[in-house]
Amino acid sequence: METAPLLFDLGRHTPTTRQVADLVKAGGTEALTEATRRADAARYQEVRCRSALNKVEGMPFRWTLNPYRGCTHGCHYCYARRYHTQFELGAGDEFASVILVKTNLADVLRRELQKPSWTHELVALGSATDCYQPIEGFYKLTRAALEAFAEFKTPTGVVTKGPMIVRDKDVLADLARRDLCSVYVSVPCVDDDVWRTLEPGTAHPLKRLRAVRELVDAGIRAGVLMNPIVPGISSKPALIERTIRTIADHGACFIGCNVMYLQDGTRDHFMRWLAQEYPHLVDGYERLYAGKYPPKGYRDEVKNVVGMLKQKYGV
Repeated sequence: METAPLLFDLGRHTPTTRQVADLVKAGGTEALTEATRRADAARYQEVRCRSALNKVEGMPFRWTLNPYRGCTHGCHYCYARRYHTQFELGAGDEFASVILVKTNLADVLRRELQKPSWTHELVALGSATDCYQPIEGFYKLTRAALEAFAEFKTPTGVVTKGPMIVRDKDVLADLARRDLCSVYVSVPCVDDDVWRTLEPGTAHPLKRLRAVRELVDAGIRAGVLMNPIVPGISSKPALIERTIRTIADHGACFIGCNVMYLQDGTRDHFMRWLAQEYPHLVDGYERLYAGKYPPKGYRDEVKNVVGMLKQKYGV
């Protein structure tokens, strides 16, 4: 017997992040049958978000926005790896190979920004996973968020390793003219070997710095975060000086830095990777990272070196 067609074809149902977590918990990532595998070999699962803005504590900002969860940059030190476990996904390879895409983010964000209760506080964009990872070229969710911030006069700080950010310099310049925007480009080290080892899926550091130069020339307050400085790998004073000199040569408005910290899933992934790539450093790391942070004395020593070099090169 034939069944009557539906009066309205509602199309496929896009799950929420909670529903994705339930699917993965029950059947692993193979249960994500609607995830699309692209040329980069990563799988992209579209999801519906119930809120776009996330309230946070203990940070220099109270609100964050992340169009994507997971990141094909695959940086081994990334603190956001541990957030993938919230969706029953692994903090290791699955962080870089299973990406959640919040397809309705722009509509939800606009509803939140137009509420009378919204007080136009600073929103950190891309604080958990990179908002300009390559898939942004297809979905354009970050650009849509920036356009909403411009429309509703909401200040934002954008953090990224993606040179694709120059695509949106028109919107960023509009925000910058009203003192509503700063851009923080992450370039921990300009050494080729360190880059290839620690940040396998990112653009070359010099491409990122050329993006900084282009943004600054467009009137946008853009600078560099040397985050993180990784003990024993990118912490050598000669490497730090070379990086700061190169940053200064590209016209950055500012430089910030932090020493790497290790917590939860990120720690597990990083220590497994370290044992494979730098086994001679494992014992030292076990001592240095008795907690999630290195001792304050070590962190202060690194920051003093960076401070002196910033003065030397006038940044």
